[in-house]
Amino acid sequence: MSSGQIAILIDGGFFLKRLSRLVEAGQCDTPDQIARCVRKLCFNHIMRLKGGSGKLWQQHLYRCFFYDAQPYDGKAHHPVSNKSIDFAKSDVAQQRHSLFDQLRKERKVALRLGKVNRDHDWTLSPRLTKSILKTRQALAPLQALQQQLPAGANPQAVQLQLSAAEAQQLLQTYNFWQGIQAGDVSLGLRQKGVDMRIAIDIASLTLKKQVSTIILVAGDSDFVPAAKLARREGMEFILDPLWQNINDDLFEHIDGLQSGFKRPGTEQATAPLPQAVPDQPAT
Repeated sequence: MSSGQIAILIDGGFFLKRLSRLVEAGQCDTPDQIARCVRKLCFNHIMRLKGGSGKLWQQHLYRCFFYDAQPYDGKAHHPVSNKSIDFAKSDVAQQRHSLFDQLRKERKVALRLGKVNRDHDWTLSPRLTKSILKTRQALAPLQALQQQLPAGANPQAVQLQLSAAEAQQLLQTYNFWQGIQAGDVSLGLRQKGVDMRIAIDIASLTLKKQVSTIILVAGDSDFVPAAKLARREGMEFILDPLWQNINDDLFEHIDGLQSGFKRPGTEQATAPLPQAVPDQPAT
């Protein structure tokens, strides 16, 4: 039986994106600091549900599951910088591996890792898409070249007559394309297997009666089918969206909404986090 224990499931990608908005600057830059933030989130949740002095808070924690994906380790040629990229050696990949190593050392923390696959080729940033489509209008005067260039004609012998407005539009289009930076394109990478692992663990914890409460730290509605199963089996299911707004209809599928961090701009509501207790890594 669960003996009233609590399982905390953290969508790692979502957690890392939100973290810098929830803690002070310089408190989530290193793997050790991030691991401490994970511990702080768990501590605050346990204190809200169980109360007490907090000295024995980890006795109420069944386990903290941290879900993420192994960084992409392939290679690709960047279309803007014209350089080869080895993603396995990137700063992002090395930082994520360092974080995983640190979390493996934490007491009652278990990693659940999916993978990242190359889903499609390089794509332009969505914020530039509308601007790209507008360049078609600026290129309209170039259609006159089709009439002035018979098959086999020498392009150097053609003169293109442009109005001042057309010339200005072409110049702006040229400057736009010249201004595209390496960061404006991205490789189509997609995370695989993370949501499935979350759902499987929710079902397993529920059907085996290993805990009485599940706290899910996530920001989307992919968890709804698993949450329905848990609640039908008598599980208390709490969502922590880390102060991100959620759709009103999601309240139908959870038993409570609370956060393991204070709302940005407010004072801390729970006791200070005690130091970590050394222990063997969870499996």
